[in-house]
Amino acid sequence: MANYENIMDANNKRTPSERRELARKAGEASGRARRRKAALRDTMNRCLTMQAHVEGLSDVLIADGGESTYEEIITMAMINQAMLGDVKAYNAIMKVVGQTDKSDVDLEEQVAKIQLMNAQKEKVQKADPESEEQEGNAKDPHDVIIPELWDIFDDQDHEHQIVTSGRAGTKSSFAGILGISTITSDEPAAVVVLRKRHNKLRKTVYKEMIRAIGRLGMSKDDFDIGVSPMEIRHKKTGNVIYFSGSDSIDDTKGIIDEDKPIRLVILDELTEFFEVGEGEEELTNIEATFVRGNDEFFRMLYLYNPPKNPNAPINVWCQKMELRTDAVHKHIDYRDVPISWIGKKLLESAELLKETDFRLYRWVWLGECIGVDDLIYYMFSENHRKEPEAKHYKLIGIGVDYGQQNATTYQAGGVNINKRKLEGLREFYHSGRDSGKQKSPSDYAKELIEFTDILHEKYSCSIFYVFIDPSAKGLAEEIKRLAMQTRQYGIVIKDADNDVSVGIQRVQKCLTYQIMTVSEYQENLIRELGTYEYDPKSIESGKEKPMKIDDHCCDAWRYLTMGLWDKIKYFLPAGERDE
Repeated sequence: MANYENIMDANNKRTPSERRELARKAGEASGRARRRKAALRDTMNRCLTMQAHVEGLSDVLIADGGESTYEEIITMAMINQAMLGDVKAYNAIMKVVGQTDKSDVDLEEQVAKIQLMNAQKEKVQKADPESEEQEGNAKDPHDVIIPELWDIFDDQDHEHQIVTSGRAGTKSSFAGILGISTITSDEPAAVVVLRKRHNKLRKTVYKEMIRAIGRLGMSKDDFDIGVSPMEIRHKKTGNVIYFSGSDSIDDTKGIIDEDKPIRLVILDELTEFFEVGEGEEELTNIEATFVRGNDEFFRMLYLYNPPKNPNAPINVWCQKMELRTDAVHKHIDYRDVPISWIGKKLLESAELLKETDFRLYRWVWLGECIGVDDLIYYMFSENHRKEPEAKHYKLIGIGVDYGQQNATTYQAGGVNINKRKLEGLREFYHSGRDSGKQKSPSDYAKELIEFTDILHEKYSCSIFYVFIDPSAKGLAEEIKRLAMQTRQYGIVIKDADNDVSVGIQRVQKCLTYQIMTVSEYQENLIRELGTYEYDPKSIESGKEKPMKIDDHCCDAWRYLTMGLWDKIKYFLPAGERDE
């Protein structure tokens, strides 16, 4: 029988390359196992946040401001068991809230063991004669970026390098590989990665940089990866990548090592610098900030998906940059990427949109500036006007747009899990200007409760999510007060997300893929969907904005879509669920 000594003896007889190949295969198997576990965790998290109804318990949770999710229900069940004397339930609760039954001595001993293990691991790595050889196993960067970007990767003639694409063009992946390759070179170097919105760095380009380590065949153990502040430092060279929002550049400058000249500045999601920043002027200031004192090669990499509107300021800026001798612009799309890299699911999403809306496909997937239609919901048709198919809904959402003289409207939609659709159900609409009769917030609150009563009776819905125009605080408080008095069903009041641009894109997406329908009872919404337009002057200026005329139902429907997005986005093809 083979024992541990036999296995060790056999392993010692293998050549270094054979041991590395075995380690590689073991690493691949481990990676597959981790991905399966990660997928299971994502599924579990999604299920735990779904709404459920348990007689008596759900009402208590909702009344206390909860949402009656499976997660909340399980927690309440554990607390009930602990109250009955269940020690295991009590210990589980204490563990969740961060308490432990271990003594201080036990904890100190555990910390000491961990420190000893880390010290031993570091000692072994230093003594390993193959460690230098293993580092040489790093992949050639050209093997993990698409050929269309090789010239940009090797380009040392152009200080300004612009890369644009449609969806799945691998821009972010390229930036990660370029960043990691820069700091692992023998030359002293630092990289600065910027986004306009600092809070989006960690889940986007920071994550791509960490992925690039694995794609390049390197080990995370070769890097110090920090979160606060966000930095990635190569242990051997001391070279580092800094991450910052453009509004905190001064803070970033204060921690930059002056011995490591900045070789590369990456500006991710460049459109944000033009939409919520100062655009070209801000980019010029960023260049001046980081190029100062750099006598050797320095480059700025700009990444973005072009807006639809050719007149958008970022598109005008790009056209100007193309005329400069120190700038180069490269445009790619998903067709330049091997299918094995992007996956068949994404490819299917592209082909589906190509069939259903070729014009939108050109913008989303090919990254073309297709121009802006005057009519915002040009894809809305008779096919979307259908009566709801479900007889019962576990969840109904209501978008509320409030006005005094302007119209106040409630637009209701039910989440049909079986048909994978958001189905429009009914609307309330009142215009003080048209009717000549003004109503108070308390009047409108009563109207909403009557509205939900009708929907509850017809569809037996136990929970209503109401997404209210953020400016209507008075109405929200009146509805909350009345909602506490009803015990037949729960009403959860939430501020609506009023990001107009994102909201319009999401409604358009739902209409394009036929996962949204509108009831004939929503006659005012149907009318507005057919007339909702962009202001022609805003299109000419490059910053398109909807006309603020007869738009109250469209606003309320957008609030509803945004509020239920985390639930209905799973009805879309896999490639269309993220922005």
